[in-house]
Amino acid sequence: MTDMVFGAQDVPLEEPILSRWWRTVDRWSLSAVFILFLLGLLLGLAASPPLAARNGLDPFHYVSRQAFFGSVGLVAMLVASMMSPRDLRRWAVIGFAGAFVAILLLPVLGTDFGKGATRWYSLGFASVQPSEFLKPVFVVTCAWLMAGAMVRGGPPGRLLSFGVAVTVAGCLALQPDFGQASLILAAWGLMYFVAGAPMPLLLGLAGAVVAAGTFAYENSEHFARRIDGYLNPNIDPTTQIGYATAAIREGGFLGVGIGEGQVKWRLPDAHTDFIIAVAAEEYGLLLVWVIIGLFLFITLRALIRVSRERDPFIRLAGTGLAALFGMQAIINMGVAVRLLPAKGMTLPFVSYGGSSVVAAGIALGMLLALTCRRPQDDLGDAVGLHG
Repeated sequence: MTDMVFGAQDVPLEEPILSRWWRTVDRWSLSAVFILFLLGLLLGLAASPPLAARNGLDPFHYVSRQAFFGSVGLVAMLVASMMSPRDLRRWAVIGFAGAFVAILLLPVLGTDFGKGATRWYSLGFASVQPSEFLKPVFVVTCAWLMAGAMVRGGPPGRLLSFGVAVTVAGCLALQPDFGQASLILAAWGLMYFVAGAPMPLLLGLAGAVVAAGTFAYENSEHFARRIDGYLNPNIDPTTQIGYATAAIREGGFLGVGIGEGQVKWRLPDAHTDFIIAVAAEEYGLLLVWVIIGLFLFITLRALIRVSRERDPFIRLAGTGLAALFGMQAIINMGVAVRLLPAKGMTLPFVSYGGSSVVAAGIALGMLLALTCRRPQDDLGDAVGLHG
């Protein structure tokens, strides 16, 4: 009768996924990621032409490839950021299984490209480094296991995640890739701390890491050489670290000028591991501060947003992904200024590398999916719980 008098009301339609995504996604962090990628292309224009010339390629060969793989990474980021936490968890667990199998098969099917560490699969037209893709899905998988342990009667998730972390880190160390192994363990340790691990246990784990490092130093010439070079108070000016520190010192506050830098002609990895040295030399400390500020902004903003979450899985996975992103940036830039021992690790979204930028896109997409606004945020704003 009411419908006859007032007319039938339309049934509310479900909000389109694109509209809901744009309304809930952290647009500030999304913008910061795009700025990082554009800065990476700018620095690639400065750093990669000398390498292309040495290899007899088009001057902008590496920049074009970075733009292509970067676009793939950004698309992957946008797709992943539209997933629900449940779908994200499912795909991450499947992805972890696939990436772990790829790591196990590296000694048989992988190649080292003459660098002494078997970390890549050669596809002819490109190469794939599975450890880059392993990191984000490892974090989400361990977060799922730890969150399961918080349910009454749940599985021993913390113990299972510890076994997974040790196994993955051991496989990476055998390549050898101590940098990625350390990053994996650090991200897991932080998540374990957030999950409520007792301090004595964490101290015991830290002691175990120190013991493992001592063992590696005594039994791995590759590891010992890097540690000895780091501890040596005298820097050989003809080494990569020597060239990088000299370039940063020469750049000063405003840099020597666009295209005037010399480190890109001396370093074979100026466009990857030491891209921050190119930025410091040609554009100065000012641009380095901008890059550091963007990494800090993305990492801290994500940590603040996930700290408000009630869902333990979202809180743990978001913490691990944000820490992974921030720590990799710290390691890359710390190596360039000799605060850390040399490690072959890229600067996310800035360094050249197809696997690196695509994997970083997936990781940041997952993080954006976990930090989007949810109904609990709207309720909190209504009652004044959030600023």
